[in-house]
Amino acid sequence: MNSRRPPDGGYGWIVVISAFFIMGLTAAVLKNFGLFFLDIQSHFQVLTSTTSWVTSTTIGMFHLGAPVASVLTLRFSQRVVIMVGGLLSASGMLLASLDLSLPWLYLSMGIMQGLGICFAWIPANSMVSHYFVKWRPIAYGIASSGECVFAFLFSPFFLWLIERYSWQGALLIIGGLQLNLCVCGALMRPLEGTQSPIQEKEDNLEGDAAELPPKRKVIFQFSLLRKPELLLYILFAIFAAAGFFIPPLFLVPFANSLGMDEYWPAFILSILALADLAGRLLCGWFANMRLVRNLQLLTMVVTLLGVVLMLLPINQNYWVLIVFVSLYGFLFGCVVAIHVTSIVDIVSLEGFDNGLGLFMLFRSIGGFIGPPAAGWLVDQTKDYSSAFYLSGACIISSAVFVVLVDRILQKNKCIEAEDQRSYTQDISEAEKVN
Repeated sequence: MNSRRPPDGGYGWIVVISAFFIMGLTAAVLKNFGLFFLDIQSHFQVLTSTTSWVTSTTIGMFHLGAPVASVLTLRFSQRVVIMVGGLLSASGMLLASLDLSLPWLYLSMGIMQGLGICFAWIPANSMVSHYFVKWRPIAYGIASSGECVFAFLFSPFFLWLIERYSWQGALLIIGGLQLNLCVCGALMRPLEGTQSPIQEKEDNLEGDAAELPPKRKVIFQFSLLRKPELLLYILFAIFAAAGFFIPPLFLVPFANSLGMDEYWPAFILSILALADLAGRLLCGWFANMRLVRNLQLLTMVVTLLGVVLMLLPINQNYWVLIVFVSLYGFLFGCVVAIHVTSIVDIVSLEGFDNGLGLFMLFRSIGGFIGPPAAGWLVDQTKDYSSAFYLSGACIISSAVFVVLVDRILQKNKCIEAEDQRSYTQDISEAEKVN
């Protein structure tokens, strides 16, 4: 095997399977944090807003740790960083299960778990890209589906663990499961003959798709923030993130407040995971057909997502709630499928890595503020519906920024086309004169 070219198969499929499990043991665990919400709140006898800071801290650290994970991956390897992430995640859950205090949960279940998830999730995505070029979209699709599949399985399983062993015992067992991230990391075998990124840079090896990004990418190009379209897209990310992370946290408490049977909330989260998977696959396929621009499609699905979330708590019938949760999951999957790839339209492929880093860095603001703000509203109104109204309003507001970005890009394309026509005419006139 050529050591410097992606094999597009072979051991790469082992890497994909490993990434599949990593997505499940990180993002899917985070998605089911809502199952612990009421037990933790009741145990410590605190307000909703206070309890929501646990999940908010996890989300914030997941985003804020992304630049650190990227730098460590370039300095060492994906294998090492993923294994460190597994140890951090498992240790965070183990320490959280000790039930020392609520601030202790902020540190263990929040900071340590968030960094652990980040250190496993970021390099896993990177590793898949190093092993595939031709089959990269399919490889990414299989790997990312681990989040949805495991979220579907974990919902009833975590609820059963809580009932059988209490929420503290459940956290301990989940921490044990997350130790398997170390096994998944060990399977992330570097391509044969490759050196560390620093050595590659020093040896002046020629770059290609199989190599790790060059050293210059360790530092983000903050000059990209001079682009007004990227600034507007970052504002979209902040507002959207403020709304994205509210429903998974408050769906279970909302369902319980309606008097649903104990396993209904877990069933709702499982339905949500399946709908999310369907949305990712179908929207990715539709976007690939190029019938509409990515940003146009993103505007439509984001707006519909916000509307669905605002309508979700109005009718409190069980089956109507299932329908709205399914719509929410499907549209959320659609947004996930295209909102990151749209960055290429804004900063070009060359600036994608830096643009994505800035996007995730600033998106943490919304993820950090959204859940506590929703919790404060619930405390004031004594109604979980207010959390969904806030979520829907934030997401609908974010769509405005996507529209503005699309208008700027189209205007720039028109200017470029006009300049190209003028240049062509000048060349033609010069040739006639000669």
